[in-house]
Amino acid sequence: MDLVILFETVMLLCFAASWPVSIYKSVKSRTAKGKSGVFIMLVFSGYIAGIGKCLLDAGLDSFLLIPYTFNFFIVSIDLVLYFRNCKLDKLRDAEGEK
Repeated sequence: MDLVILFETVMLLCFAASWPVSIYKSVKSRTAKGKSGVFIMLVFSGYIAGIGKCLLDAGLDSFLLIPYTFNFFIVSIDLVLYFRNCKLDKLRDAEGEK
């Protein structure tokens, strides 16, 4: 295995291990406070670019397509939770103004 691919794989595995923690916190806290939607969207876009790179580089035979796709889906979950939590924050704020 090429050393560059090895390092890229380790990076993707570390991110794959980190995102479930973020998802857990989003589910448990039910708030978007302290999270950045722009950051999550940038990471989401980065995984789309990574998938594109794999497809252009080696097609569907690329080993790295698996962790990029997994991370794409797991960040998608966090992004959906972010928007849900924003909505919950707005509802709480509206109830607090009454």
